[in-house]
Amino acid sequence: MMVDPTLAEMGKNLNEAMKILEDGRNASEPHADRRQFSRSSIPGPLQGDGQDVASILQLVQNLMHEDEEEDKPSHRRMQNVGEQGHMALLGHSLAAYISVLDRERLRKLITRIASDTTLWLCRLFRYESGSAYYHEDDREGLLKVCRLVINARYEDYSTEGYTVLNSRQPVIYQSATCRPGLGQHLCSQLGLPLSSLCTVPCNTMFGSQHQMDVALLDKLIKEDVETGKLPLLLVANAGTPGAGHTDKLGRLKELCEQYGMWLHIEGVNLATLALGQVSSPVTAATRSDSMTLTLGPWLGLPAVPAVTLYRHEDPALSLAAGLTSSQPVEKLRALPLWLSLQYLGHDGIVEKIRHAAELSQQLLEKLKTLASIKTSGVASLSRIPPISGGSLRDLLGSLILSIVEDELNSPVVVFRFSQETSAESSGGSVEGYFAGEREVLDTLNRWLCERLAQLVPASGVDIVELEDEGTCVRFTPLMTAAALGTQRCDVDLLVERLTELVPVLNCTLRLRLDFREEVYRHSALSYIEDLSWPGLGAVRYEPRIEEMNDRKRQLEVEKINGELLVKLGDLDADLIFSTGPEFGPEKDCIFIGMAMEDLDVPELVDTIAALGRDIEENGRLLENMTEVVRKGIQEAELQLQKDNQEKLMEEGVLRQIPLVGSVLNWFSPFQSTVKGRTFNLAAGSLDSTEPTYSMKAQTGGLASPETPTSSAKRLPGQRLFRREGAGGSDSHSETSSVGHAEDLSREGVPQPSTPTPPSPVPDEVVSGGPESPETSQVPVEPEPTQEGSEVGTQEGEQSMEEEERQSEGQEATGEAPVEEMGR
Repeated sequence: MMVDPTLAEMGKNLNEAMKILEDGRNASEPHADRRQFSRSSIPGPLQGDGQDVASILQLVQNLMHEDEEEDKPSHRRMQNVGEQGHMALLGHSLAAYISVLDRERLRKLITRIASDTTLWLCRLFRYESGSAYYHEDDREGLLKVCRLVINARYEDYSTEGYTVLNSRQPVIYQSATCRPGLGQHLCSQLGLPLSSLCTVPCNTMFGSQHQMDVALLDKLIKEDVETGKLPLLLVANAGTPGAGHTDKLGRLKELCEQYGMWLHIEGVNLATLALGQVSSPVTAATRSDSMTLTLGPWLGLPAVPAVTLYRHEDPALSLAAGLTSSQPVEKLRALPLWLSLQYLGHDGIVEKIRHAAELSQQLLEKLKTLASIKTSGVASLSRIPPISGGSLRDLLGSLILSIVEDELNSPVVVFRFSQETSAESSGGSVEGYFAGEREVLDTLNRWLCERLAQLVPASGVDIVELEDEGTCVRFTPLMTAAALGTQRCDVDLLVERLTELVPVLNCTLRLRLDFREEVYRHSALSYIEDLSWPGLGAVRYEPRIEEMNDRKRQLEVEKINGELLVKLGDLDADLIFSTGPEFGPEKDCIFIGMAMEDLDVPELVDTIAALGRDIEENGRLLENMTEVVRKGIQEAELQLQKDNQEKLMEEGVLRQIPLVGSVLNWFSPFQSTVKGRTFNLAAGSLDSTEPTYSMKAQTGGLASPETPTSSAKRLPGQRLFRREGAGGSDSHSETSSVGHAEDLSREGVPQPSTPTPPSPVPDEVVSGGPESPETSQVPVEPEPTQEGSEVGTQEGEQSMEEEERQSEGQEATGEAPVEEMGR
């Protein structure tokens, strides 16, 4: 067989390029080298001699992975590019090569490619006698179809343009569950006013709340016709973007035929048309005037175009609308899809779609057995109006449920966590436990989806916001399974992880009220109402000093809560303490994460209050001590100056002369009477050291105070904030954990004590003046001093007589103070 050497070289180069790029995910080269290479290559100018293919591919690899060393190894989902993906990528290379062929050969080749691909797709998705338009933007096909309908309904549009629209304003109808921004995009590209867009609400009484209300649509069309408008086109869903529900396509088609409207259908459920057994609502899509298929996500094919299948007999209007082109190169868009469909084959395509549908059914069946998990799409009896006779109402409800479940057989599974209405917390029933219950459930479901995506990344679950249900978790294997390689074991693992997380959600939801009530019992704590926080709640410790200005108080709150967060994080507990969302409205708060069943909420709140109180008191003591020390230093400096002056007066002027003073001191030695001083931190006063040293000389030193120890010690591995009797050794002595935390804090930082008011002291004693036998001394009770001052204190329980006797004994022995203030 003759092989084009260029095609063979192209395939070889593509395989080598894919190996280089895919091996770059697990490259063993240092990150620093990759960053250096990328930085030196990105901003630099073009090299004069150029680069070889390997260097260019290396540069592309570095650009793809240069930020991986900075990112955390999170649950980022990377598409698996298999052999079918290589065929799609090869199609883009072949399209560039084929475009340089001569015009006649190019025309024959692209005609064959376009006709084959269109025929395969029409047969595969049961769309007979259809044409195909291939486009990169999945909205482009609908836009071209709108141009086609405008050209068909307004005969003079091709010559007079938009002026013909003034006679009868066109109206485009869409469901309220359509893709956000789709209608606005159509009006913007078509040059139509927004008044030409009509959004049809969904069902409010019977059927799915995500299906278009057909009766209301009929009413809206009649009103537009009566006002002289022209119903142009209806956009329906075979799988809504949010919940994956299918509109009543059969009735909508009849309504469109009645008013001469064009019916366009899009949605993920169109993929099930390739299966042998298709639900009746989706089968009606084959009668539509056009529909858009997104084969890339369904089959796991990268960079393949979307396809819009349509039926129209006038090729001139199709050419005017842009659905067909006279440029051969534009028809090469179908080449990647042409190659991929041939590689997969009919059976391979059907198997991928069937596998995704089976994954959805597997998850749906397992979710029905889980408590507190509700799936979207089943009609509720609460929306059925009461009818006299309970049996008739029950029969009608069962009939509606069976119809809805048959119509909503969708490969999209949407579920959410909902509170257990029969469960009770220690603070009361869960039902109606606080305002904003919907917001809290939405927050918890958002957390649930994020956790499931982290724990089971191959599941491809994501968050969806629905108008009635709120925040839900969506499982769409048709859009993700082929790319992520999702298997049945991944669904089993997803259900297993969901089973583990549901009790955590139930406990957290029940204990939120208990936590709030406990916080309200503490005057020093403020409960922060943040409905967007997925956890037990948020609390702030408020200082008890009211004399502060706003700025100082804000700084004090920030300081105390910051230290409190660090202390709580150091505790041996199962809870997670954090500062909350990075861009949240509340600052200087402590946010508490998810809770378990055995959490002791009163103990937790008491511990937070106790630790905050210790931090506040210790900080206040430190501030007071700083001020006392500053004043004591100033007073000590004055005392030193007075002592120096008194010493100068006692020694005389002659002793200050260098030579004369030495001789005079040799003939007549002079005994200095400099007195030592001790600084009492508790009282903030300067005292004489004579009583202290006399006591030390007799007793041989002061006994160091005993360090208080906690009487309650936790066993190894025991956790805080666990209720007693919760199970295992962790419950041992848990009721004393709060007191133990307080003891730990008191051991690290001295507790504030009430200072004893000093007794009246004569000015001579305070100023440190000379003592004479004629001076009457008033006995003074020594002040207690704390550890860390210059000299230790005298015990307060000793009697006055013992103090005087000790002072006289010191004077008799002539013992000088050991530590002096200096000269």
